[in-house]
Amino acid sequence: MAYASRIINHSKKLKHVSTLLRREHTVAVRGFSNSTTHPSLPAREDMLKTRLSFSPVERISKCRASTVPMHNGISTMSTKPMTGPSLFREYISSQMRSVRGFSSGSDLPPHQEIGMPSLSPTMTEGNIARWLKKEGDKVAPGEVLCEVETDKATVEMECMEDGYLAKIVKEEGAKEIQVGEVIAITVEEEEDIQKFKDYTPSSGTSPPAPEAKPAPSPPKEEKVEKPANAPEAKTSKPSFAPSEDRIFASPLAKKLAEDNSVPLSSIKGTGPEGRIVKADVEEYLASRGKETTAKPSKPTDSKAPALDYVDIPHTQIRKVTASRLAFSKQTIPHYYLTVDTCVDKMMSLRTQLNSYQEASGGKRISVNDLVIKAAALALRKVPQCNSSWTDEYIRQFSNVNINVAVQTENGLYVPVVKDADKKGLSTIGEEVRFLAQKAKENSLKPEDYEGGTFTVSNLGGPFGIKQFCAVINPPQAAILAIGSAEKRVVAGSGPDQFNVASYMSVTLSCDHRVIDGAIGAEWLKAFKGYIETPESMLL
Repeated sequence: MAYASRIINHSKKLKHVSTLLRREHTVAVRGFSNSTTHPSLPAREDMLKTRLSFSPVERISKCRASTVPMHNGISTMSTKPMTGPSLFREYISSQMRSVRGFSSGSDLPPHQEIGMPSLSPTMTEGNIARWLKKEGDKVAPGEVLCEVETDKATVEMECMEDGYLAKIVKEEGAKEIQVGEVIAITVEEEEDIQKFKDYTPSSGTSPPAPEAKPAPSPPKEEKVEKPANAPEAKTSKPSFAPSEDRIFASPLAKKLAEDNSVPLSSIKGTGPEGRIVKADVEEYLASRGKETTAKPSKPTDSKAPALDYVDIPHTQIRKVTASRLAFSKQTIPHYYLTVDTCVDKMMSLRTQLNSYQEASGGKRISVNDLVIKAAALALRKVPQCNSSWTDEYIRQFSNVNINVAVQTENGLYVPVVKDADKKGLSTIGEEVRFLAQKAKENSLKPEDYEGGTFTVSNLGGPFGIKQFCAVINPPQAAILAIGSAEKRVVAGSGPDQFNVASYMSVTLSCDHRVIDGAIGAEWLKAFKGYIETPESMLL
């Protein structure tokens, strides 16, 4: 009776009580079923105990909360599966689950907070490139909500549940959105849309706030410092105070505030969990009228003329390229091996193959296609170079997947040709052209660039660079740098005989933790053999 009376007393505040009760029962049952997709039995018991600790009315208002893990997420990415399609699809789905937010009051009905998903292993933040749905639009599973610019490509994000887009929290063009930060709100009923017109997503950090200020800890510090001298006690107290009221700010915001002598305590943060970001500092400076007014005085004091410049904002691909290559040079012990290969026979074979291609209506085969094929076959012959380093072991791959460096206006992309050792030259050429076009259009999917085991970078053919050393693309252990082919005079068979031949310089950058010098030299020997006797690649 008490349970029923509470429901009646709160009937004005609750909506669809019968539906919620049925769903609560379903959640309780679901918590103890399907052991392959849900937590262990103790975890389920803890979950149920936590739920039953609420009052009956509170349980009804919270019965659809996100504390119950679901097998399917709210959103997913519209990509075609790569090797291991179910595993890839499960990873993307698990990374893109949204957070459900609920209110026990009648003014805020049940809703879903869709967070910024993590669409790649290296992604920490993303940008909203374009919204394909407007506020108030109905959404259905499989429909694209928006386009997200990740650290490597622009990806479409799909909805997996029926409902209505009630609120777009992050507008089109929003940048540096942290993974998990709320970008949109969806509801199940169309009449609930207007209730989220002025909605602001909660930070979700209210419970830890009171725990951050434990009462017993300050007396302990004071007791330790009482026997010490008075000056020491004075210096120790200020050092403890900031730890209680710590101000969270991004490194860029801290640097900007320090350069302009602005205390962070006077700035209100608008980032995740109240974090101070660069935009908050700039807004504070603008309100005080201090935008770069003091800095022009420095050039005027000196006689040097002021420089004219343009600040170009970083793209996501530029950021990840900078961080990954800096990480590579700082953590990977590089060494370099260079060899000259005679390409006369390869050029002759290419001419013959292209004549066959033109006769059959196919695309021409490039030098780069032959290089990719030779590199793949050499990796199959010397598999130690087809590996990567971990702290516990060296992982040697069975698949030979070659990343190909492609330069675009947006930055450097490295799409992957999978199982290149098993594909023909025409197939490799078609895939490289297709992936290069997608890279230039900024439409690569994660399966187009993930899973590579070795990288080829060619600056010879397109740019005429004679020889260069490339930076290893982690977590790979090697990268091959291709220079241009040039004619050279070489000694003939007789004492006074000289011949003219075309030679191409190639440089292999190796991770010395994985590839010893002799192993790298063995790989280059195998690669050179395929280039100088290209017929062997057709066997």
